[in-house]
Amino acid sequence: MTHPRAARRRLPRWLESVGFVAGTLVLALCVRAFVLQAFVIPSGSMVPTLAKNDRIVVEKWSYWNDAPRRGDVVVFADPGGWLPDEGPPAPWQRGLQAIGLMPAGGHLVKRVIGVAGDEVRCCDARGRTLVNGSPVDETYLASRAANARKTFQVTVPRGRLWVQGDNRGNSQDSRYRLEAGDDGFVATDLVVGRLWWRTWPLDRFGRTGGTDAFDDVPRP
Repeated sequence: MTHPRAARRRLPRWLESVGFVAGTLVLALCVRAFVLQAFVIPSGSMVPTLAKNDRIVVEKWSYWNDAPRRGDVVVFADPGGWLPDEGPPAPWQRGLQAIGLMPAGGHLVKRVIGVAGDEVRCCDARGRTLVNGSPVDETYLASRAANARKTFQVTVPRGRLWVQGDNRGNSQDSRYRLEAGDDGFVATDLVVGRLWWRTWPLDRFGRTGGTDAFDDVPRP
């Protein structure tokens, strides 16, 4: 038999429902802010690793106490002028984006080629990018010939990254921005997280983006 005082203390069902929804939203916000975030690939700049309209999830814990490493595929906020202005999202879209239930725009996905202190140069006689004088065999590229079309030599400043798409013939990346008159670097504090999982399409569901291509690159 329920004690009358205990019965009086029980919250109304509607208030319990409100509390449950509020708790779920808070949890979703915490996950989005500190752990995981979803994105849609907007172009073919990362082919063949990622295709246009792929759905991906990036993880954030790798960069809690560390910086991005060479070879990481990262999502970062537009440094300014890298993406066309698509206008602000609708209020309902902003709400869903805030809790991680809708992919956020205004971001790019690229592969880290150089970190602070690195000298990055293109290219050797075989069309390979050199990092600190060491040629990198990037087996994930859509085309090595396209990689060799733009020649450059840069040294990455502290707190910056040099990033490139895997589809070097069609990518708004550091090389493209350098050619356009920008310095091409991306601030590390603009990085949202590292590619962790592809969730769509289902026939390519799974972890992706890893590489050992930079394992033999020496320190700057």
